[in-house]
Amino acid sequence: MYFCTSKKIKENIKKETIIMYLTPEVRQEIFTEYGKSAVDTGSPESQVALFTVRIKHLTEHLKQNKKDLSTKRSLIALVGKRKKLLEYLKQQDIERYRELIKKLGLRK
Repeated sequence: MYFCTSKKIKENIKKETIIMYLTPEVRQEIFTEYGKSAVDTGSPESQVALFTVRIKHLTEHLKQNKKDLSTKRSLIALVGKRKKLLEYLKQQDIERYRELIKKLGLRK
C-alpha cells in the first residue's frame, strides 16, 4: 500500500495500476482532482472517478480470485452505477462528459 499524489492518481487510473486501499486522503485527492473542490463529493465527475478507481481495484482482485462471486456481483453493480452517471452527465453537459472521458481514458 502506498500514498498517492494527484499525479499518481491519473497514472493509476490510466495505467491499470491499482490502489490497494482508498484512504480518506486518497479519496480527498480524487475529489479535488475531478470535482470542484476537496469537499465536492457529489458531482458526477468525482463520483465517476471514484467508481473507476474502485472498478480497477475489483477487476485486479477478480483476476486473482476467479470464483469470488460476491466481488463479481459488486463489480457489475459499480459498472452499472458508473454507466448511469455517465449517461446523466452526457445528457446534462456533453462537454463535461467528453472532458471526463478523456481525462479518465475510459473509451477509445
